[in-house]
Amino acid sequence: MNNELVPQPSWWKRNWKWVVPLGGCLTLIVIFIVFFASLFFGVTKILEDSQPYEYAFELINQDEQMIELLGSPIEKDGMVQGNINWTNGDKNAKMTIPIAGPKRTGILYIDATGEGDTWDYKEIRVEVSEENVDLLEKYPVE
Repeated sequence: MNNELVPQPSWWKRNWKWVVPLGGCLTLIVIFIVFFASLFFGVTKILEDSQPYEYAFELINQDEQMIELLGSPIEKDGMVQGNINWTNGDKNAKMTIPIAGPKRTGILYIDATGEGDTWDYKEIRVEVSEENVDLLEKYPVE
């Protein structure tokens, strides 16, 4: 009787048939997730760095009625929704931003168009519960 030990193939030789496809699929999934996450956060950053966004937050954080309704400081409270476009020097921005202060939450609406470095604001409005506060009526832009 022959008692020789039969050498067993290495782990890689036994398992490569499922490791290669699974590893490739997982790699593609990770690349897909990273791509869309960077796209999402890049667009969000562009909206948050825009002049209409910054101007609107400057107005609501200095307005006494807003501070009374929401508390201070008033900050973004969720995901910015909207768009900002530049076409041949013309630009427009339309955003809906959930906001919150220590007391309550609300929604900030911004609608603006512009040319060059200037913006013309059509709407900067805050909706808190059933109350609407039009900040452009209080602080007209010249």
